[in-house]
Amino acid sequence: MSIYLDIETNRSGEITVLGFFSGTGGFVQMVKPDITRDKFIAALPGTASRIVTYNGNSFDLNVIWKKLGINLRDIYESCDLRWICQREGLKGGMKAVESILNISRTTMGVDGREALYLWDKFTFAGDRKALELLLEYNKEDVLNLVKIEKKLIERNIFISASGN
Repeated sequence: MSIYLDIETNRSGEITVLGFFSGTGGFVQMVKPDITRDKFIAALPGTASRIVTYNGNSFDLNVIWKKLGINLRDIYESCDLRWICQREGLKGGMKAVESILNISRTTMGVDGREALYLWDKFTFAGDRKALELLLEYNKEDVLNLVKIEKKLIERNIFISASGN
């Protein structure tokens, strides 16, 4: 079983939103300051053997290791869809690949830079709508990992552990 994971950070590199999905646990989302090592470990499904990300080997998993002290690559086989997509000629960030694969988004126009701005609007101005949009963006990132993987499998693209 797989865990599909994505994080958002602030300008200081702290994890602000951590979202993941698994077949047994459904969608789980944690928001700063409630993102702790113990809470994250407790929320992870015990039956998973693989973690799926997009550019996670370069970003998400490294930030989790640095900030929470959990090396997920020691615990799970890592499948970074960015490198699989790139190998198959599907180049660009996750949003570009989604577009190529005809995967839609309700949070069109929101990207990593906008995520930083949304977190700032929430923390410095108390803008709850900004937080809601950030949470929806993170959720869509996580759930679209499942869709990207499915589209790759439909194209007979071999999905395996990958890294850089």
